[in-house]
Amino acid sequence: MVEVLVEHLGAVQFEIRARQHTVICDQPLDSNGDDEGMTPPELLLASLGSCAAFYAVDYLKRNQILRDGVKARVTAEKVKGPFRLDNFKIELKIPGGIEESHLQGLEDAVHRCLIHNTLLHPPTISLVINAPVGM
Repeated sequence: MVEVLVEHLGAVQFEIRARQHTVICDQPLDSNGDDEGMTPPELLLASLGSCAAFYAVDYLKRNQILRDGVKARVTAEKVKGPFRLDNFKIELKIPGGIEESHLQGLEDAVHRCLIHNTLLHPPTISLVINAPVGM
């Protein structure tokens, strides 16, 4: 099981904890935040990008291809019906270059990313509310 704990800090700011790590989630100034952390959509893109980069670097490493400086850029558009992110795009930059014979292998590796596959196969999401009722 993977777990994070999220705690409201005030205004529109939240602390996210996983194991011994802490991240602050906030909103930009124009959305009544203090802009002290990434927004939830940015965290989602960060998760997808870091997962894709992890699998790319793993492929490059297993094939003895220079992997220093690999970068991933992830974009998505806000759409309606229902309001969500769509049209995700992952761009990988491999500074040392790659032979054409490795392109398909690299693409296949990135498609094994846990986050990528989660988004491609909509997960079941349940909600449990723990709160006194009838206050």
